Amino acid sequence: MGKRLEVATFAAGCFWEVEEGFRCLQGVVRTDVGYTGGTTRAPTYDEVCTGSTGHAEAVRVEFDPKAISYGKLLEEFFSMHDPTSKDRQGLDIGHQYRSAIFFHGKRQEKEAREAIGALEKTGKYWAPIVTNVEPAGKFWPAEEYHQKYLAKQGMKSCSI
Repeated sequence: MGKRLEVATFAAGCFWEVEEGFRCLQGVVRTDVGYTGGTTRAPTYDEVCTGSTGHAEAVRVEFDPKAISYGKLLEEFFSMHDPTSKDRQGLDIGHQYRSAIFFHGKRQEKEAREAIGALEKTGKYWAPIVTNVEPAGKFWPAEEYHQKYLAKQGMKSCSI
């Protein structure tokens, strides 16, 4: 019998760097970049970039929960970006670059909310965490040239 995999979906600004961060974690089996959380059917990159579709640039992560926990993915997610920055990461500005956790089930929702609460209590950040916790909806894969973009450019490399 094969591995029982789970899915997690995160948005933390431009999806290229975020994908690479997750792709290189042991226990992550597959990553895909795409768009979620909006209203337009089958949005394109150009449409999402306008900010008019409601979608976020996101990364869908398939992982083996026996090799890496959802909690560890959350920890990595928060280390990859500034969760106190509303609708902006670095030079990328707009709702499509929001910080969001798109949960797949009640357990993920609970863990995400608990992780945010615990992180806020640490006093690590000077401002409140503004990461949205939203139910996962339809995930629209981005155009092929965006998939594993940094690896294709020779900028990053890892085992998967």
